[in-house]
Amino acid sequence: MIRVMVVDDSPTVRELLVQILSSDPGMEIVGCAADGDEAVLMAQNTKPDVITMDLHMPNMDGFEATRRIMQTCPTPIVIVSGNNDRDEMGASFHAIEAGALVVVQRPFGPGNSAYHQTSAALIRTVKAMAEVKVVRRWPKSAPRDRSTASAKEVGAASRLRKLVAIGASTGGPVVLRDILAELSYGYALPIVIVQHMSPGFLGGFSEWLSTAAKFPVAVAEHGALLAGGTAYLAPDGFQLGVTKDLHITLSRPILEHGMAPSVSHLFRSIHKDLCPGTAAVLLTGMGKDGALELRWLKENGAVTIVQDRATAAVYGMPGEAIRQDAAQMVLAPAEIGKALRTFGQGLSTRVPLAGN
Repeated sequence: MIRVMVVDDSPTVRELLVQILSSDPGMEIVGCAADGDEAVLMAQNTKPDVITMDLHMPNMDGFEATRRIMQTCPTPIVIVSGNNDRDEMGASFHAIEAGALVVVQRPFGPGNSAYHQTSAALIRTVKAMAEVKVVRRWPKSAPRDRSTASAKEVGAASRLRKLVAIGASTGGPVVLRDILAELSYGYALPIVIVQHMSPGFLGGFSEWLSTAAKFPVAVAEHGALLAGGTAYLAPDGFQLGVTKDLHITLSRPILEHGMAPSVSHLFRSIHKDLCPGTAAVLLTGMGKDGALELRWLKENGAVTIVQDRATAAVYGMPGEAIRQDAAQMVLAPAEIGKALRTFGQGLSTRVPLAGN
């Protein structure tokens, strides 16, 4: 039985969320809080498996409540967002930075045609988060688990640098932010990213990443030429690929691993001739998305990096990559950033710089 705590200042919304979550026989509502102060105390007393958290509340908002809960009784926290305006999305990702795992859209009420779809999405998310190992923010010096190549060796290999490709799922946003922050000054390779995310939050996510990266983080557009010093996010509902001449492709095919965008699709799209100039990274996430394709990239000359177990919220995707012998390096997020920075030192002059 999954024990859930609901936090929202609106009695109507609390009632809606309780109705939806308690409709699943595998869930039990252990408490409802109307503000952040009450939420922090209730979390300590009831020790729920998952908390759904509103952002805008009196006395203490959802961001501060998330931060305090993660300090005192770390618990998987799902941010339930009422709208997708810029301020709301910005607040959502600040809560992610404070320790929340995922942001989802608030379900519609029973009279709305999207009620069943959005309710099912919330139930799936809460169930998934109940399986997550909560990870406190890692120290910069977090040790690596295993490495078959050092960061220096990454830079020493004789190859023309072309591309960095990154795949992530649950727990990925804050890891991506830390990695991009390591690359924030003078990084000149294009970076393509697949991050599994609830629809509607990508714009806010790109802005949030940009504040750490200090270089453009854009939603990918079909046919665009990849520019150095820019990160590209796969848009909602599309499969992102890269052509041999470094153009973006977007398509709406059958879902892979139940996902669109899919890390597997991105990694598989990278042409064999590009592999020796590619660094591919697989971060925290459930399932197997991208693991087998990461091995193919390694076999064809790419540098392959996987997030370590100690810092991954969910070790499904990285763990599967290790089982597939797909990883040359297994590193903590700060070390991944340093390795990518070293990799970028062998930049090909044929990669266009952003703004040129």
